[in-house]
Amino acid sequence: MRDVTEILVHWQSGRPLRQIGRSLGVDRNTVREYVALATALGYQPGQTTFSAQEWATILRQHSPQLADPAAKSTVFGEIARFHEAIVKGLATNHATTVWQRLHDEHGLNASLRSFRRYLAHYLPDQLGQSQLTVLRPEPPAGQEAQIDFGYLGTWTNPLTGKQQRLWAFVMVLAFSRHMFLRVVSRLDQKAWLEAHVAAFAFFGGVPALLVPDNLKSGVLRADLYDPQLNRAYEELARHYSTLVDPCRAGHPKDKPRVERPIPYIRDSFWAGRTFESLDEINAAAQQWCLRIAGQRVHGTTHQRPLDLFSRVEAAALCPLPAEPFESVIWTQGKVAPDCHVAAKGALYSIPYRYLGQTVAVRLGECTAQFYLDQELIKTHPRVGKGQRQTDWNDYPPEKVAFWQRTPQWCRRRAGELGPEVARAVEALLGSHALHFLRQSQGIIRLADKYGAPRLNAACQRANAFGDPSYRTVRNILDQGLDAQPMLPLLSSVQAPAHPHGVQGLFKQEEDNRANVG
Repeated sequence: MRDVTEILVHWQSGRPLRQIGRSLGVDRNTVREYVALATALGYQPGQTTFSAQEWATILRQHSPQLADPAAKSTVFGEIARFHEAIVKGLATNHATTVWQRLHDEHGLNASLRSFRRYLAHYLPDQLGQSQLTVLRPEPPAGQEAQIDFGYLGTWTNPLTGKQQRLWAFVMVLAFSRHMFLRVVSRLDQKAWLEAHVAAFAFFGGVPALLVPDNLKSGVLRADLYDPQLNRAYEELARHYSTLVDPCRAGHPKDKPRVERPIPYIRDSFWAGRTFESLDEINAAAQQWCLRIAGQRVHGTTHQRPLDLFSRVEAAALCPLPAEPFESVIWTQGKVAPDCHVAAKGALYSIPYRYLGQTVAVRLGECTAQFYLDQELIKTHPRVGKGQRQTDWNDYPPEKVAFWQRTPQWCRRRAGELGPEVARAVEALLGSHALHFLRQSQGIIRLADKYGAPRLNAACQRANAFGDPSYRTVRNILDQGLDAQPMLPLLSSVQAPAHPHGVQGLFKQEEDNRANVG
């Protein structure tokens, strides 16, 4: 109906039919058909001054089929056969579902577009909220920033000669439309956080609310009422005293002010330009934000974004915190049977009671912290990729005695037990520290059973034999030979002069004692 009245309003003003058709996007034959109707009713161009509403009233009286699309449309007549079923179906289902069921199950011969036109004319209240676009109110100055990552294009790195894919991080202040652009080569958590820090520094303040896209680097789970954020992103929001409200997945209208700039950035900033480095790209991006994007007259606000930002929004932003933000990485890992967790290519030990559990890992610049159910369970100095950081106290005591009792510990403890014990241990460790470490530890443990004086005496005899091994010292103690008079020291490095070695010396001493007896 509206098309007809518009045609007649233009016709009565004296415009040629060709111009009417071109202006209204209507076929010239259609224009001629409606003009013929008005002429048949006695009206002539230039003699009538009816408004569109008045033309509509005239047409309803003399040509009802133009006022009722169903009366002139065979498609509407087809749909009208199912009118009652449509009303009943719309009470529980969306319009698309009602059309699909009538089309597939009852033979409705009409397209979905025609079906929707029918609903718009006869059942406008039944269309449902899915057909409506609710405009979000303009937020006040400093209230909101909308954020997105968008693919920018490929760039040939002059240093390597290889092509790289680049992305654009864009933060747009919703009030002024002033934007920040940062180009990155990786879509990871570190780039996401660093871009935020750079954006806040660029604006000189922080908006009260951040509306990011649902990216894994920032948002782990998309939920309107309970969004689960990446923990590093939570820390950033807490540090800058701002809130994060992720838009719903697949709903770009939740952040319309940041969707449109992406194509604009590709065309105005990126296309047809060459750069020597990523640093040069980002330096140029900031200048582009100030001199080009910031100076254009925005189509919605009808003001220059940089001017509106400087006059109104800059003062409304929250001030930057005094302390800089420490960029951290949160990840997770499972405690392996060797009591270590892998994090960014490095290994860190965890107390053995957490074996098999998955822990959250917070990697800072200098520290690596491990959490289980929000509880901090371990802290290590951070090490590089391929390195291992082990705290032997994380193992059961019986499992790490060998590694905890180092050669240095053995020498110190042996000196405490007596000079002959020290001489025996030094003879072993001096030959091959790691190979004889267990023997040295075993000799020192004999003090727990026999006491330091007896162990020192037994080591004196073993040193005199030139064989201060663990087995020799233990046999001396087991047979009570440590109570015999001290022997002169033969050599601390040579084996005893006996064809059957140390065991032959033991047998000879037993025979001597028997003869004396």
